Amino acid sequence: MLNKYTGHTLNELVSCRPFQVVQVLCCMKSLKSLLVTAALLAPAAQANLILNGSFEDNIVAKGKWAWFGADKVNGWEGSNIEIWNQFGGVAAFDGKQLMELNAHGTNANNSWSIFQSFATTVGQRYQLTFAYRARASSTEQFQVSVANLIQTIQNSDKKNWSMFTGYFTAQQNTTTLTFTSLTKGTFGNFLDDVQVTGLSTPQRQSVPTGPMLPLLALGVALLWWRRRAV
Repeated sequence: MLNKYTGHTLNELVSCRPFQVVQVLCCMKSLKSLLVTAALLAPAAQANLILNGSFEDNIVAKGKWAWFGADKVNGWEGSNIEIWNQFGGVAAFDGKQLMELNAHGTNANNSWSIFQSFATTVGQRYQLTFAYRARASSTEQFQVSVANLIQTIQNSDKKNWSMFTGYFTAQQNTTTLTFTSLTKGTFGNFLDDVQVTGLSTPQRQSVPTGPMLPLLALGVALLWWRRRAV
C-alpha cells in the first residue's frame, strides 16, 4: 500500500538505507516550505469597485447606437452618455458595448463629463484601468481625475484600443472618478472596461500540508528497525 505522504510502499521504505529515508523526509519538508512561501506571496483577489464599467447594462441592438441621460445609465452621473454596439464596425474592448464621451444631444454644461462615486478606505492605494480610443480625429483629448490622480489623455489612435493604468491613494471614504472631454462637439473619445481595484499587501493564508508527525514517527521507526537488523 502506498504511503500518502511519500508515494512509496512500506516495503520500499523499509528496504531503504537510513540516509535514503532521511532524504525522503527532507524533500517533503522542502516541499512544505515552498507551499507555505507561495501562499504567503499570493495576493488576495480584488473586486472592481466601478459599477457598469463596460456599459453593458443599457441594451443596444447590434450594429446600432443610442444615447441616454446619465441618470438612465446604471452607476454613472453627469452629461449624456452615448453607447455603441459594434456600430460602424467598431468593436468594444470588453463585452459588446462601448461608450462615447462626446455624446449626442444637448449639453447645458458645454463640457462632456461623466462621473461615478464609490466607497474607499482613507490611505489605501488603488489601481485605475480603462481602455480608450479616438473616433473622428487624431487630436481628441479628455481628462481623467480621481483623488490625487489627474491626467490628460492624448487620444489619437482611431483604429486600436489603448490601455491606461494609473494609481491613486484614497483621501476620503467616498472617492469620485471623472472623465471630462477636452474635445468640442458630439464626436470623439471612446471609453470601455473602466475598473478600480484596491491594492493589498500579500495576505497570510493557511495551506493544508498534511500531518507531519506520523511521517516523522515512521522515519524514526524505520531507522530503529534497520539498526536492529544489522
